[in-house]
Amino acid sequence: MRQLAPNSPEMSASQSPSHTPPPEIPLEIISEEEMAIIEAAFAAAATRSLVSSRASASSSSASSAASFQKNVRSIKSITLLSKRSFSNSSCSQSDTGVIVDVEDSGRLMTQKRNRIVDSLLHRYRRKRGLTVTDITATEWCEKKMEYTLLCGKPEKTKAMKAGSIRHEALEEEVIKKVKVHVASAEDVWALKFLNFIVGANQLLFDGLTRELPLVGFAEGVWMVGIIDEIRIPKGQSDAYPMLVDTKTRVRASLPSEPQRRNGRLQLMCYKHLWDSLVDDDFPSRQFFEFFSLNPNRILSAEIRENTAKCGFPAETLTDMLRYSRNTWCMLPPAHEQLLLRYELQEDQSFLGEDQFDYDLDWVKGQIKSSLEVWRGEREANYTPEDERWKCRSCKFASECPASNSGSPGGKDTEG
Repeated sequence: MRQLAPNSPEMSASQSPSHTPPPEIPLEIISEEEMAIIEAAFAAAATRSLVSSRASASSSSASSAASFQKNVRSIKSITLLSKRSFSNSSCSQSDTGVIVDVEDSGRLMTQKRNRIVDSLLHRYRRKRGLTVTDITATEWCEKKMEYTLLCGKPEKTKAMKAGSIRHEALEEEVIKKVKVHVASAEDVWALKFLNFIVGANQLLFDGLTRELPLVGFAEGVWMVGIIDEIRIPKGQSDAYPMLVDTKTRVRASLPSEPQRRNGRLQLMCYKHLWDSLVDDDFPSRQFFEFFSLNPNRILSAEIRENTAKCGFPAETLTDMLRYSRNTWCMLPPAHEQLLLRYELQEDQSFLGEDQFDYDLDWVKGQIKSSLEVWRGEREANYTPEDERWKCRSCKFASECPASNSGSPGGKDTEG
């Protein structure tokens, strides 16, 4: 079985293509509640029925952060833009009893628009989507995730590099990579869909595939990820696929509970995306719009040649998406049991495993909590007091107020 990887002088296999979308006019979706407030305000202004009132709310705050330098100043997080305090203002009262200020309603709308533009999601994942790793990194430590975005990703540790090498070796056991030239964003996404189709077929026929790319719409955002391993018992074509992730360890011991929790979240996110695809819950039009893709652009000659060899000739990304949907419809939902495997980096010896049940409510809650930070709805939190041992291996510990304030001990620092 082979997996196709992008190969272009203008882009790497792990990066999105370099292409600049045309200027866009920002659009904002207004909730029913906000629309009701605005309508009430204008109705009151038209009848000149103004009354004096006093109301209070919290003050607005939104700030960006500076990069780490030798003399680093404190890093300010992006915070929720809350309602403005005001007094002695002109207000109107609607028939429903809601007191509204005409001028203030405009300011609130401007604040909301600025909050969206300044959010981490808009600044760092616009037209890219969140990765499952973004969600797990936020769960691990919201502040570390924020610092990583604002100041740059720290250099990989020796243990992280060893883990990547091990995953590449596991992938090569079942997949042969083939370099393919890509010339556009549409080509890159066509390759992702092609590799999914090829991997899904390998799963159905051989009972095993690895490094399977996923993209889906979950909890109101586009998310992407790569499943480490998927298994189906041989001879049981009607069995549910089991999602597996292998974690490597520097020490010959099983990880702490926070690390297991983080690994469980990762696999549950993958199942959440997998099941949404199997249910054909994939808004195609929104997909093309969000990632700024031309559904009718002709794919590169190499990609068209490879799709033809695989048995489903595709001329455009629309064709590729249609073949992908056909594949999704053939697949069953992922198994309710998920599996984390742990092995020693030194010799790949087996240390143990964690098999656990899927919890849809829990994973959706975790994603929504992470999105509150990414969307700028609340400030990023420091890691809990009883998990401050994580700070020992954090590259931002010297600048982080949480680690400098003193933290309780902990026995495990592996990520």
